[in-house]
Amino acid sequence: MQWQYQSLVLRISQFRVPGLLGYTLFSMSALQLEIESLAASGNIEGDRGAHAAFLKFRDALTRGEIRAAEKISGKWVVNVWVKQGILLGFRLGQLAAMGSDQCLSFVDKDTFPARKFTVEDRIRVVPGGSSARAGAYVAPSVICMPPMFINVGAYVDEGTMIDSHALVGSCAQIGKRVHLSAAAQIGGVLEPVNALPVIIEDDVLVGGNCGVYEGTVVRTRAVIGAGTILTRSTPLYDLVGGAVHRGTAEKPLEVPEGAVVVPGSRAVNKGQASEWGISLYAPVIVKYRDEKTEHSVELEDWLR
Repeated sequence: MQWQYQSLVLRISQFRVPGLLGYTLFSMSALQLEIESLAASGNIEGDRGAHAAFLKFRDALTRGEIRAAEKISGKWVVNVWVKQGILLGFRLGQLAAMGSDQCLSFVDKDTFPARKFTVEDRIRVVPGGSSARAGAYVAPSVICMPPMFINVGAYVDEGTMIDSHALVGSCAQIGKRVHLSAAAQIGGVLEPVNALPVIIEDDVLVGGNCGVYEGTVVRTRAVIGAGTILTRSTPLYDLVGGAVHRGTAEKPLEVPEGAVVVPGSRAVNKGQASEWGISLYAPVIVKYRDEKTEHSVELEDWLR
């Protein structure tokens, strides 16, 4: 296995491009080839070359140089090899005791320790038990209220606030100036590797106790009211546009730009349910963002 790894690096090095930009492009391309090769290999546990390649990958992920999904020509695309690299880290990792004392001690794979933040990172991490794994990108000016958790592969962009008891799941992509309110759960989609993770675009407000799961895409400036649950299998009823938005096996549920979504219900008219007067949960778009909505979220800027 060590010989195969060295041979791969040697073959890649023959295609090095001169110049800073060219070298950067080469580096990412070479890293992708390394990760894809290692992910397809059998027994790599204990392989020093594989471990070194993974650490390069994890550092690039932590710095935000690579990400699990990115927007290309207006469409979100999964970077499968990045997910493969994260899973590779779990294969290579060994259980290790971590933490500074008994109060904060924990046991996890040594390939994914907790991130350590410094003043130079320009990220506010308020005291009280918050943590982010190595391999999660957290941009300058992000605010983390205690306790919250950011999992490996997540991407959290500038000006976002992650409130108390909020979760950003593995590979979730969070845009600029998003507010994840208290107890909001942004699900992670690490496997299958070709599945789109949850996407929250710029300037979205996610209310308290919301759950966004299964690769749902929330478009720019949408407002998700407190207690709303969104999944691929949950139809979203648009009272304004007179349409029903649905996810499919090939396409995730998408919340339209600027939509204001609240929890609702719809009557079940079949069988015994009709006689019993049963209704099922249904998220509803009651309006699209307007001046009144803008005023109601102005307080967000004062908290940052």
